[in-house]
Amino acid sequence: MQYDKSIATRIVELIQTEGMPVGAHLPAQMLADRLRVSRTPVNEALGQLHEKGVLARERNRGFFLARPLDLPAAEMAAQLGLTEVDIVSQAYFQIAEDLLKGHLPQQIPEQTLRNRYGLTATQLSAVLKRIAQEGWAERKPGYGWEFSTMLTTPDSLLQSYRMRLALEPAALLEPGYRLDAKVLERLRAAELHLLDGGIQTDTAAQLHDRGVRFHESLVETSGNAFFTDAIRRVNRVRRLLSYRSMRNRERYPEHARQHLHILALLERDKNEDAAAFMREHLRHTLDALASISNLLEP
Repeated sequence: MQYDKSIATRIVELIQTEGMPVGAHLPAQMLADRLRVSRTPVNEALGQLHEKGVLARERNRGFFLARPLDLPAAEMAAQLGLTEVDIVSQAYFQIAEDLLKGHLPQQIPEQTLRNRYGLTATQLSAVLKRIAQEGWAERKPGYGWEFSTMLTTPDSLLQSYRMRLALEPAALLEPGYRLDAKVLERLRAAELHLLDGGIQTDTAAQLHDRGVRFHESLVETSGNAFFTDAIRRVNRVRRLLSYRSMRNRERYPEHARQHLHILALLERDKNEDAAAFMREHLRHTLDALASISNLLEP
């Protein structure tokens, strides 16, 4: 399984994926939410990028992008010395892999996790916070944790797609639906980045988050809070199995082209066509996952 790079590297990649201009504000909480980590490592990474001259710091205002990041993300990270692996992310993915393989019990004490993965108390706390935020484990009374049983079978991922098949096309048909031009261009740029080589170079987390941002952004535009809450919940619980399915990346160019087609239809206010194609897109993904179900087996 492919691990995340350092938090600083992920911030650089996010800046490039989002096409942020020089002068863009980078609030720590926004980055923590987008990268699904706590604010502490984000603040440390922002300080590191400030020292490297990537960010400017303004008193009482925070960090701002100080210069263009024109090189490919991997090359930029290497040039800045940001390529070390993030220990917290590495442990997170190893726990996920071990859980899927059946190497971890359903309930486990914190000290056992700390010893097994060679983590400090602070590192383990960060890992468990991320896991809890994503909904595949919860703290039990005392110092133990319990993993969710709904995330460890291939059927779980397929069921999540069937739920989305019912919800997402309907969101595009909500009264007054119109995708903001800035959101549309941001989503389009992310898909073009993938077709320009990102499919091969992005981490599993980046690929997953790109898909999550695309589909959540479209659903959020509906203005229907029930739809939005449902899609966020299902995206949290499908993350674990989704990572494993990304070992096979041959289907991603077609995914990106389908996403671009949906955006083109919405740009022309052809919402019914976009909803019909969204249904076809999700059904295509569901069929593809079924055909690679062996990758999802422990």
